Amino acid sequence: MRSLPLVLAGLVALPAVAPAQLSDAAALATRVQARYAIIKDFEGRFVQTYEGGILRTRTTESGTLTVKQPGRFRFVYTKPERKEFVSDGVRIYSYLVADKQVIVSPAPGPGEGTTPALFLAGRADIGSDFTASFAPLPGAADGLVTLKLVPRSPDPDYEWFGIGVDANSLQIRHLVAVDRNGGRSSFAFSNLKENRGVPDNTFRFLIPRGVDVVTNGTPSQ
Repeated sequence: MRSLPLVLAGLVALPAVAPAQLSDAAALATRVQARYAIIKDFEGRFVQTYEGGILRTRTTESGTLTVKQPGRFRFVYTKPERKEFVSDGVRIYSYLVADKQVIVSPAPGPGEGTTPALFLAGRADIGSDFTASFAPLPGAADGLVTLKLVPRSPDPDYEWFGIGVDANSLQIRHLVAVDRNGGRSSFAFSNLKENRGVPDNTFRFLIPRGVDVVTNGTPSQ
């Protein structure tokens, strides 16, 4: 929703970041996009905090993620309860284990909006699809350079995104998404490994037996 802490194979292809690039938000956003253009896949761990609703209730969940461009991801939530969200690039499967339910939805097409997972999976261009500005992000670790990213074309679901990047590697270590109902999802990433050659079948979802299947829309082929 990628992103992330380790030394990358692709990083050697990028020259060091000049101080001036850290003072110009638009230039930094373009630089981050260029870095992730050479990251084909990555995997690691995440902690997600969501705050929303009238009472501003707060929940914290954690698990593992695997992402592969373009548009494929697998988020497995392990605490406090198990859930899975998987995209093969055509369909998105939301498996709510406790409810014994799988929701199948078409993956959004170009211009149809994005999600934090699809944002990480390369469905948006950080440098050209957003207006970037420096802004503090809630929950971001000390030392990260933080950018607020407002979509140039209105997104149907999200008002803005935010990223926290390491000043030296330009690795995204924090992601924030604010939806149009005022809800805020924040992701902190760790133990990330990039360009591992993740196989495509990682994103194949097999619907378990005995679950209810809800289909939203008709996926485009």
